[in-house]
Amino acid sequence: MKIPMLDLHAQYEALMPEIRRQLDKVFASHHYIMGAQVKEFEEKMQGYLGIKHAIGCASGTDALVLAVKALQIGQGDEIITTPFTFFATASSIWRNHARPVFVDIDPKTFNLDPSKIEAAITPNTKAIMPVHLFGQCSDMPAIMDIARRHNLKVIEDNAQGIGSTWDNKMSCSFGDIGTLSFFPSKNLGAMGDAGMCLTNDDDLAAALRQLRVHGEGPKYYHKCVGLNSRLDTVQAAVLLVKLDHLAAWSKARRANAAFYDRHLAGIDGLTTPYIDPKAQTIYNQYTLIASRRDELMQHLKKKDLACAVYYPLPLHLQECFSEMGGKQGDMPVSEELAEKVLSIPIYPELTEDMQQYVVDSITEFYR
Repeated sequence: MKIPMLDLHAQYEALMPEIRRQLDKVFASHHYIMGAQVKEFEEKMQGYLGIKHAIGCASGTDALVLAVKALQIGQGDEIITTPFTFFATASSIWRNHARPVFVDIDPKTFNLDPSKIEAAITPNTKAIMPVHLFGQCSDMPAIMDIARRHNLKVIEDNAQGIGSTWDNKMSCSFGDIGTLSFFPSKNLGAMGDAGMCLTNDDDLAAALRQLRVHGEGPKYYHKCVGLNSRLDTVQAAVLLVKLDHLAAWSKARRANAAFYDRHLAGIDGLTTPYIDPKAQTIYNQYTLIASRRDELMQHLKKKDLACAVYYPLPLHLQECFSEMGGKQGDMPVSEELAEKVLSIPIYPELTEDMQQYVVDSITEFYR
């Protein structure tokens, strides 16, 4: 049996007739930049997440860059964030000429450890950027409490967690700005790059809308230097269709995770994902902590069973950040997990037979 990490063929099969109808509307209007579907999708997302302003942009990375820029964070400023995340989290800070300050993660949730944040705060600290990794919301009440006490802004990097909650409160609704990615492999994925910023602050929303169009307002008059980062109308049309299915897909991912939890429990050398009781995750990834991880990965690949390591090298050890002086041992939890984590397929279209094959293959290795 061959099982990919994600099967977009299966995902799109039933959706294509409606997607084609939406795309035909775009082609009929020839309004490919900031067309009607962009505003419609933004408004639909505002309703879905219960957040006042949704501002579409060109990618999840751009959403982070725009968020930092809108908060006027730049040269000489610092933002506290996690080293155990995709590169864009830190690069968005760096590209705004600010400095990412890494704080280690909770060994169970893989998210930023709130108990370690305050020790990293300096007079130059301007914000905290937690990441809702693998679809599980960070402990945002604890992070927001620290931010309020130290007068810091909060940017939620929610590239992997759309629809996840903490105490029934939606991720992206805690901080000053939340960001989303609609990269094709995400739970809500476009047919290309796309992203979004979310905020309940009217002034920040206005700044974000201006920044995504070169800082223009009115046309050809520029009060600041922004980006060319507009959500493509074609992508908005695709996302309009897919958003209606997101809740059901998230529910199916949780059901698949429950299957794995039951059948992989008790295997010596393997730890299934921990989900905080206050969190409802959307399982962008189902990530195991595995002894002999690399050997397991090779075993699964021989079985035609896809798996992936997110992430093999923490950001404080990346070559491009070497001038910051990060070294082995600075972030022991992140460093240890980078050598042990392994993600297996969790997408909604997995059948029970496919999941059983995954379980049997992993069990066979450890037996």
